[in-house]
Amino acid sequence: MHRPPAPPIQTQLDLDLVRTFVTIAEVGGMTRASERLLRSQSAISLQLKRLEARIGHRLFDRTPRSLRLTLEGERLLPEARALLALHDSILQRNTDSPVEGVIRLGTPEDFATTHLPLVLSRFARSHPRLTLEVTCDLTLNLLERFREGEFDLVLAKREIGRIADGVRVWREPLVWVAAEDFIPPEEGRLPLVVSPAPCVYRKRATESLERAGRDWRIAYTCGSLAGTLAAVKAALGVAVLPKEMVPSGFRILPDSTLPDLRDTEIALLTAPTHNRAVHRLAEHIVRSLERRPA
Repeated sequence: MHRPPAPPIQTQLDLDLVRTFVTIAEVGGMTRASERLLRSQSAISLQLKRLEARIGHRLFDRTPRSLRLTLEGERLLPEARALLALHDSILQRNTDSPVEGVIRLGTPEDFATTHLPLVLSRFARSHPRLTLEVTCDLTLNLLERFREGEFDLVLAKREIGRIADGVRVWREPLVWVAAEDFIPPEEGRLPLVVSPAPCVYRKRATESLERAGRDWRIAYTCGSLAGTLAAVKAALGVAVLPKEMVPSGFRILPDSTLPDLRDTEIALLTAPTHNRAVHRLAEHIVRSLERRPA
């Protein structure tokens, strides 16, 4: 009597499962991984369970409020990233149809000048047949134009937890800044240097001052970052900037001087499209910029 042959032992890793694991680790949760990978949260959870079964270890410690890599997950993550990078490189180098076309990206000016140049430069070098059209504008204007179909991708400033659209890629601690020799008046109206309405930072500044019962006035309005910085440097007033974007020669005012501004965040919105180029740039931006909250 012959026994049936034993089923073959599966020794290969499904790269789709590996990509899901890496994405969960990078974004810090199932929900945001489902947003990035355009799959349901239940599908993401099932893929993780399948990978854990294949590996033979739990890769995350999960609680209702947190998701943390286990020791086995920490060991696997750099290897998984290297495996995906090699796979994507081979696929891109040998594809029969190079990605080409035009991608329209909208972004706030301050973020574009500070954090985007290197990110976009790397993408452009690896996709020489693509043309990037980058437009700088105020966030609310960008969102309106995005809804009208003028952009493929938009980086938008938003209040934390207020809007579900998009994938968060950056969190910004905001600070009050002034010229080195500018001393805010202890009494009377505080002079502000702001961008034209609508502007997230302008709204944040005026609302925080009103909650604190502090009088204020608009001393200077300018639509460009360079103009705003010039006005602050000339001691025309104080402005609100992300902490990491404060240039040398400016002073961050202490918390005891003016009310707390709280953080804002930058989210990436992608238009519904089957354009491979748009999705590749979106993934590149997210992987390059995303930061977990402190």
